[in-house]
Amino acid sequence: MIYQGKQNIWSDYQKEIPHDHWFYVRSCIRQSFFPASEYFFVKIVRDLLGKDLYESKHHTTCGGIAYHCDTIPQETAMTIVARQFALMTEAGYKNLVASCITSFGNYTETLETWREFPELEARIRENLWKACRREFEKPEYVAHASDIVYMLRNEIAEKAKVRLIDKTTGEPLRIVEHIGCHYSKMFPHKGVGGAEYPCVLSGMVESWGGQVIDYPERRHCCGFGFRQYLVKANRGYSVSNTHKKFESMEPYHPDAIITNCPGCPYFLDRWQYVISEQTGKTYGRDGFGIPVFTYEELAGLVLGYDPWDLGLQVHQVAVEPFLDKLGVAYDPDAKYLGVNKEELLKPTLPTVLKCF
Repeated sequence: MIYQGKQNIWSDYQKEIPHDHWFYVRSCIRQSFFPASEYFFVKIVRDLLGKDLYESKHHTTCGGIAYHCDTIPQETAMTIVARQFALMTEAGYKNLVASCITSFGNYTETLETWREFPELEARIRENLWKACRREFEKPEYVAHASDIVYMLRNEIAEKAKVRLIDKTTGEPLRIVEHIGCHYSKMFPHKGVGGAEYPCVLSGMVESWGGQVIDYPERRHCCGFGFRQYLVKANRGYSVSNTHKKFESMEPYHPDAIITNCPGCPYFLDRWQYVISEQTGKTYGRDGFGIPVFTYEELAGLVLGYDPWDLGLQVHQVAVEPFLDKLGVAYDPDAKYLGVNKEELLKPTLPTVLKCF
């Protein structure tokens, strides 16, 4: 009886994700923070696995950052979202997949609000028509891009060139997963596993041979929190949140962190440098930090793509120790070459955190 009850509760947090025919909208900030992740999402899903994934050159930001920072009203954000839906409708698609979890939360909040207040939806439709003479059908399904990779995780595993195994010891690599707040906490029933037990990233890690590491602050915010960071006077709150997470995970000696949010990998990566400069402390082995990967980057490594093509050279924390454990071949002299193999300027190295 107890087991059956638990199974019924767990079934409420599963997602029947459509396997094909997706209208893809990119993030406004991921392309700056980790520029190759979205490219490789398209490459893996569309080119390697043969799924129908379409994107429009006319799509824009969803307005989520401005909305959550109180610089635009909700109706403005909803009108921007409605235009995205119109582009999807014009392209003949009914399933929308968002690269950004704030976009995912924004689209979901818009649809849930319209369901409760249909008169607001009517007003937004009128606003959109006045602004750009467009109409739309609401998507039948909204997913985050990590949902798609989770759904395809076993297909990726079948094509894997390497697994998340330490080549020296033969043991699974120890991976911490960090779920972005706007994926699982705004509308828990819209994420795989809900707010307490999200498995969208842990499912990838396990399918690709790694070991998921639990620790006390696993569900704590990465430290971004929008106004925690975007308001300069509040940035101490941001770094203190991140510091709390690293202090909590340190005893468990993770080999890497995987995330599904634009801001989370950025702050978990960059704040390690800041913490090391402020306190003299690092959290990886031998003076290195703990490398932080997007799920697309980790999938790309498993599939055998070149680390520098994946954009890993833009990370603050050195990735080479992880690549060595994984047994991935890379050319250290090519790390800071441009797309045409031209020499680029090498960054100044930190004074405490070890990098290459």
